[in-house]
Amino acid sequence: MRFAAIDIGSNAIRLLIEESVVLTKDDYYFKKISLTRIPIRLGKDVFSKGFITKKTEKKLVQAFKAFKLLMKINEVHFYRACATSAMREATNGNDICQSILNETNINLEIISGKEEAKLIFSNFHLSSIDASKNYVFIDVGGGSTELSLIENNIKTSSKSFKIGSVRYLTGKEAEDVKLQMKLWLKENYTKNDEIRAIGTGGSINKLYNISKHDFNAPMTYQSLCNIIDHISNYNYEDRIRVLKLKPDRADVIIPSGEIYKMVMQSTGANEIIVPKVGLSDGIIYNLFLDKELSHLND
Repeated sequence: MRFAAIDIGSNAIRLLIEESVVLTKDDYYFKKISLTRIPIRLGKDVFSKGFITKKTEKKLVQAFKAFKLLMKINEVHFYRACATSAMREATNGNDICQSILNETNINLEIISGKEEAKLIFSNFHLSSIDASKNYVFIDVGGGSTELSLIENNIKTSSKSFKIGSVRYLTGKEAEDVKLQMKLWLKENYTKNDEIRAIGTGGSINKLYNISKHDFNAPMTYQSLCNIIDHISNYNYEDRIRVLKLKPDRADVIIPSGEIYKMVMQSTGANEIIVPKVGLSDGIIYNLFLDKELSHLND
């Protein structure tokens, strides 16, 4: 079967199409068919104005029409469209969802921070993670950061915070929210226990790639600090020209990196695992569990 996920983030929107390959009910994997990313920055509108402008709404509707055509061409069987932080906070978020439904017949869901973290986390399967160790899961998006604490393969607590790469650029309440995160971590995690970090999000993936780690090898806290310092030495234009960063990544990669650094420092995590999965992967995995794997188990 072919599945698609539409992820409407605060920094960009994405369409991921994958095909499931099932050998047995316990042995399956996914083949990526296509990934389309469009840099429509909803957070720029919402975190400064409180709503999504007509100009941005028009672009969003046009993008959904293109996504619908791509799903048709690629013969997608099932899909789900989810919107996160920016749409959650936009005063006209529900109206825009209705407009998209009217124009494209695609139902765009505005999901909670808790649901967002659940979808991302579900895709790990925790199969490649040492179940005997403790982890702090960090997902930094454009408008929010989801934190989860994992002990003995079980998520013990989680919380969504209104801080992200695009919101950070607006300068609104960033320091206050960082303090809230530190206090939450202090209340929910005992520093006496050794902990490792798991990081998801576009910026940590790019930081990991630039730092040139061995395939699937964790990135140390010191390595993360070094690569952030290295990128900071370049201005915005040179990050695009020399480091080959996308324009909508070049300005947010440092603010995002600082959030990962802060969480690792607060918990004493010396390494961060970067599995390179995100909300889109979690959406597809859960569609697969519901639409295909459940029938195999009957």
